[in-house]
Amino acid sequence: MKVFLVDDEIVVREGIRESFPWDETPYVLVGEAPDGEMALPMIRDTNPDIVITDIRMPFMDGIELCRIMHAQMPWIGIIVLSGYDEFEYARQCIQSGVREYMLKPVNAGALKEVLDKVSAQLKAERNTLEHAASLRARMEGGGKLVKEKLVGSLFNNEAKEEDAPEVLRQLSTMGGAVPAPFYTVIDAAFSPVSEGQAVASELSDGTGGAVLPSPGRVGTRFLISGENPEDLEERAYAFATTLVRELEHTGATEIRAGIGEIVGKPEEIFKSFKTARHIRHLLVERTDEKSIILGAREMGEPTDEKTPSVISEAKLYMSLHFTNPNLMLQDVAKAVSMSASRFSTVFSQQTGQTFTEYLIYLRLNKAKELLRTTSERSSQISREAGYNDSHYFSYIFKKNTGMTPSEYRAQYQNQPE
Repeated sequence: MKVFLVDDEIVVREGIRESFPWDETPYVLVGEAPDGEMALPMIRDTNPDIVITDIRMPFMDGIELCRIMHAQMPWIGIIVLSGYDEFEYARQCIQSGVREYMLKPVNAGALKEVLDKVSAQLKAERNTLEHAASLRARMEGGGKLVKEKLVGSLFNNEAKEEDAPEVLRQLSTMGGAVPAPFYTVIDAAFSPVSEGQAVASELSDGTGGAVLPSPGRVGTRFLISGENPEDLEERAYAFATTLVRELEHTGATEIRAGIGEIVGKPEEIFKSFKTARHIRHLLVERTDEKSIILGAREMGEPTDEKTPSVISEAKLYMSLHFTNPNLMLQDVAKAVSMSASRFSTVFSQQTGQTFTEYLIYLRLNKAKELLRTTSERSSQISREAGYNDSHYFSYIFKKNTGMTPSEYRAQYQNQPE
């Protein structure tokens, strides 16, 4: 199980990182951040199973972070850390998907017990997901089926485009967040189909009607609505990424998802669907294709060179700014004119590395160079490589190289890499 830690106190992060016997447990610490704003893109990037977070932090506090994770990444188990005076406040986090809360200071034994408890809950829920979805569908009776058929009618070749506004009006009476200013469509295929459709239904139910599913022959189609194109693109890519990861958690294979263009009229929803379907067909046919998720904006360029050029631009930006300890995925996404979720998806699929993995690669290469060629202290090198916390730098360095910085220097100083 992968674990991510969020706390603005370095001493707390260091204590959990150093005192907990990670190597003797089934848990791996995949990252840490000092506040929710910095943590969120890293969490999307590293895809942990469990997040441990403090409540009171600058920029974005733990309550807001929990709310966003519960809405966008509901499969993540959340553990909240709190001080004595925050304990009753922490209880309120339960409505934001928090599984457990712990009083500071945290000792390794107590943390192991809580991690084991949350891990068992997550495993049990994943094993019973299909059954729960099936049971809920039976309880809801025909209402859910009618809604799915209405959504499906928007994707029917025989449907009349002028009927779309009326279909949306009916969906609005059934909990759909429609009509809306903008729409896009995701067409997803996966195997096995029935189990995957249960996952798709489960995820859609947690979006407050912003994502409306319609089961198909090889997967599920989704109508996604939003108030503006930027937020809608972010929602579409975030949902598609969530869907893929959750399907992978349940053992699904042959996963492909096409995202259609963003349209501003109900009558154009079918156009977005046709684009999404076309992209999904292309992904299925290209057995050597790295992409699992692909959007119309990547497909719509006049040549195939656009995405590689964006990746090159992103890597160049990162190579110039990786020494900034506050560099975040959002910064790079903004530099290449992409939403954070879209950039994260495109970058990882095109490079085979997540944003965080590539950032660590750049920083550690710099650190190795300085260890080989200078006599600077490790704390100074950590700052020059982009790490404010020298202890965290040492942890990341050993985790990736198998050696401490001092051991690396002893072996490689004054030698070329």
